[in-house]
Amino acid sequence: MSPLDPITHSPNGRRRGRGLGLPFRGVTGPLNAITDVPGVAVGFTTLNDPDLHIHTGVTAILPRPVGDLLHPVWAGVFSMNGNGELTGSHWVRDGGWASGPIAITNTASIGIVHHGLIRWMMQRFPEQADGLWLLPVVGETYDGWLNDLCGLHVTEAHAMAAIDAASTGPVAEGNVGGGTGMITYEYKGGTGTASRLVTVRAGSYTVGVLVQANHGRGPWLEICGVRVGEVLPPEPIWSKETGSIIAIIGTDAPLLPGQLERMARRAAIGIGRNGTPSGNSSGDIFLAFSTANDPGPLPEPPLLSLQAVTNDDLDPLYMAVVESVEEAVVNAMLAAETMEGRKGRVVPAIDADAVAALLAR
Repeated sequence: MSPLDPITHSPNGRRRGRGLGLPFRGVTGPLNAITDVPGVAVGFTTLNDPDLHIHTGVTAILPRPVGDLLHPVWAGVFSMNGNGELTGSHWVRDGGWASGPIAITNTASIGIVHHGLIRWMMQRFPEQADGLWLLPVVGETYDGWLNDLCGLHVTEAHAMAAIDAASTGPVAEGNVGGGTGMITYEYKGGTGTASRLVTVRAGSYTVGVLVQANHGRGPWLEICGVRVGEVLPPEPIWSKETGSIIAIIGTDAPLLPGQLERMARRAAIGIGRNGTPSGNSSGDIFLAFSTANDPGPLPEPPLLSLQAVTNDDLDPLYMAVVESVEEAVVNAMLAAETMEGRKGRVVPAIDADAVAALLAR
């Protein structure tokens, strides 16, 4: 059997948006994933125990190869609606950079995952990290509808295992890692990814996105401009939006922290294309990082020298973020599988064939 095309199929064999022929715009990287950005890796720990109603996990994004992880990446952050958490975001705003692995998990596990990331860095870099100020980035969304959230089943070891599992290859989607128990537009959702190739005057670059999608009401769902949620309505779960989405955006384009914050803002347009207004109960928080302008290992040198794409050339990079976020959310839903969780609750996967037929009309 020939290997699946990563642009058209998720590693679990389910068809992605492009595998259904959905008319997404833009040119993708070879994997249509955040790992198209050179050096970026993604790993997961997935916890599924139906008898104990455990459906959760940890997603780890490594912006640099393991040996260079304590070289900061320049970064920017934007909160579209702040009913959620992204640790380290205050320093990203002030200092302009983040260091170490980035992780996403469930709401109740953000502290233990933060602890696990620090322990991993202390064990992996004992001499460099000893006494070093470490403030890793960890995001969360709420999976308590399907998962025994209050059981606190995620451990430090799970966070460390997700980092150790990180790969630069195709990225699993749907019910994996931190996205295991998540719900998107009242269908099963979770982890999704996409990428775009961009050329500006300074050169050709990649923009990649990974989302943990847990947001939206069913009737709001739009895919490629079609009001799918009105034609294929799911059984209602919420009376108002109660979920969240975390988007991590990576690029190899050389950008300043302020430019990366502007990139992060454009993720809001991407989720808006799928129909959400970013409701009051939603934590829609986005972080963008650049692997360019490596300042070297911490602690910071006395003088930094940076290059950056000019502001006048940022529009193609902005569009790449918008298109990648829009597609990543849909990929998360298409890769997800129907799940039965706590209290006998069942959240169905969206009908991919019905979506394809609807858009074909």
